Amino acid sequence: MRRDELEHIIRAVGAILSERDIIIVGSQSILGQYPRDLPPVTMESIEADILPLDDPDGRKADMITGAIGEESPFHSSFNIWAHGVDESTSILPNGWQDRLIPVSNENTWGVTGHCLEVHDLLIAKYIAGRAKDLAFCASVVEAGLVTQKILEERLAKTDCTLQEHKQVKAIIKKHFSLQQR
Repeated sequence: MRRDELEHIIRAVGAILSERDIIIVGSQSILGQYPRDLPPVTMESIEADILPLDDPDGRKADMITGAIGEESPFHSSFNIWAHGVDESTSILPNGWQDRLIPVSNENTWGVTGHCLEVHDLLIAKYIAGRAKDLAFCASVVEAGLVTQKILEERLAKTDCTLQEHKQVKAIIKKHFSLQQR
């Protein structure tokens, strides 16, 4: 996904929900902080995970997925789609809400998409631990878009199990050792 495609999703979600603020939590949230010149693996996904504000029953998330989700007319027309999610989708470091990166310009038609800060995004990806998530993280580390110190600080502020903490810390260390070669 390109930044202009994310902006299209932001304005579409704003129109669907009649709201001016949404949160992007998946891999494509990297486009908030880094709108271009990203490693190819970070731009492979054509899906944006959208966390609507004030959605305790999941109704808004369902509206997003139903209107512009996978296999929708929106997906067929633009080859991108959105998935409405809730806060349980990602395990994020405490304080992540204070570090969101706003995306708001003429292409978003007055809607602001608040994207995860890249270190917060990577912690969520490391904890998810799927092969595609780890490949994403490795490419971001290799591109020099994050620092090991901040990742480790954010990991320390994340509510996860001791086992998850140890595994993620080891993978972060491995990714940075590969970068230094």
